[in-house]
Amino acid sequence: MIGFLRGKVAELSLDCCFLDVQGVGYRIFLSSATRDRLHLGDETLLYTHLSVREDALLLYGFFEQAEYDIFQMLISVSGIGPKVALGILSAIGVEDLCRALRGQQLAALTKLPGIGKKTAERMILELKDKVRTEGSATEEMTEDFTLPVGETRLAEAMTALLSLGYSATEVEPVLRRSSHCTTAEETIRFALHEFAGGK
Repeated sequence: MIGFLRGKVAELSLDCCFLDVQGVGYRIFLSSATRDRLHLGDETLLYTHLSVREDALLLYGFFEQAEYDIFQMLISVSGIGPKVALGILSAIGVEDLCRALRGQQLAALTKLPGIGKKTAERMILELKDKVRTEGSATEEMTEDFTLPVGETRLAEAMTALLSLGYSATEVEPVLRRSSHCTTAEETIRFALHEFAGGK
């Protein structure tokens, strides 16, 4: 198995890159977080997963070990293959995904691409304890903010704001102050107002 590749970024597209490793070009599929860290012509190291299919050998690459580790956890869940796992990591960051799993935020997980209710329930059942004991940077995030199971207002607002590019660190304090809001839409409007400086 190919554990990592170090080479020059020879070509870069929305979901993959060509990594030139001593004259050999490897096509590597990427999450959006990893893709954003790469630049044409730069030398980089990517942690890789080799997916063996009947019709193809596909490489998936990750800029950080933490993202590679959570990818491995995701594909261990029945119903989640490498393509779906990569889509999940492109839609939500590692830290936010771990928090959603630890907090058993079913509503937030079912909004991820390719994830239905049953798969989300399996993810929580199989991974919530694993991500709690990972000891990675995700454990440095605040533990006192978890969305209650079934609290769709906060879960939907969190998902929407993360998709707009805000970080969980920015979003959490605002959501704590949104108890007066009654719907996800109202919560999102309140948050955007707060991010704009309350103007």
